[in-house]
Amino acid sequence: MTVPASSPFMQQWQLPALGHENLQLVQVPIPEPGQGQVLVRVHAASLNYRDLMILRDGMGMVPALPLVPGSDMAGEVVALGPGVAEFAVGDAVISTFFAGWQDGVQPRTSLPLGSPGPGMLSEYVVLGEDNLVAAPLQLDFAQASTLTCAGATAWFALAESAPTRPGDTVVIMGTGGVALFAMQIAHAQGARVVVVSGSDDKLARAAQLGADHGIHRHRTPDWAAEVRALTGGRGADHVLELAGGDNFGRSLSALAQGGRVSVIGNLQGDELRGSVYPLLLGRATVQGIGVAHRRALQDLVRAVDWLKLQPVIDSEYALADLPTALKHLERGAFGKLVLRMR
Repeated sequence: MTVPASSPFMQQWQLPALGHENLQLVQVPIPEPGQGQVLVRVHAASLNYRDLMILRDGMGMVPALPLVPGSDMAGEVVALGPGVAEFAVGDAVISTFFAGWQDGVQPRTSLPLGSPGPGMLSEYVVLGEDNLVAAPLQLDFAQASTLTCAGATAWFALAESAPTRPGDTVVIMGTGGVALFAMQIAHAQGARVVVVSGSDDKLARAAQLGADHGIHRHRTPDWAAEVRALTGGRGADHVLELAGGDNFGRSLSALAQGGRVSVIGNLQGDELRGSVYPLLLGRATVQGIGVAHRRALQDLVRAVDWLKLQPVIDSEYALADLPTALKHLERGAFGKLVLRMR
């Protein structure tokens, strides 16, 4: 089939050897969709901390090289392979994080995009139609691109794995992409939202977005005790743990009886440390959250349109400025960082 483009080539970021310094922006042929596949002109791609880890050391995997990084994109359908029924040319779409996970228990054969699955940091991508979801009607491409990983992770923790009830207390670590999505979703669910951060500026900005309380983790190292004070001694119903390490023990100590910790991030390394007694005596539930399946992403898209939720984007960069964007990601962002293709 003929691809509608002024040139048969496109730009794409590739990593021929592990290490950020080895990234190369190359020209490659625009792919054509096969049976059940869709060709998408990418308009925007958002970055995740996972991308940094994949580029640095493969994140514990031995990736096939060269790899194309990135899992999150929003774009426009420009061509269809035979048998595609769900999308039409001109549709705005976003990628799912996993190829091969539609709903329910995650199949062993499913693959995350951006390694070992195909990467999204390219001007065009080909994906199976079941690896795409219709984009929200009320978001632009840059905003929509942030839903695939960060938005879906927060949604899965708060609305899929354990529904949040009005009056619950939800504690959120930090002010990155997942954290700010979680803050807005929990607020819409009627929860009391407590944000823990090491920055007065970020706590003030979180309050403007709807956080009910902010705790400065450097001035209040025992932030778990502060959570208990804010809740009259009861504790939190749900803590979204994005730091790991020793912070995990404080998350357990902050819980109400029967509360839950959703382990999402590991900024302090690949270990969780803490006493077993708050877990046993508090009858706590600890769950790992590894993004979400396609059906949950579709649910999130409907919620975004209904609630008119606005993803928080810290900065936007051109495709060629990926190395600069990655340095920003390493420093930390308030919300998401997005690459615009056009």
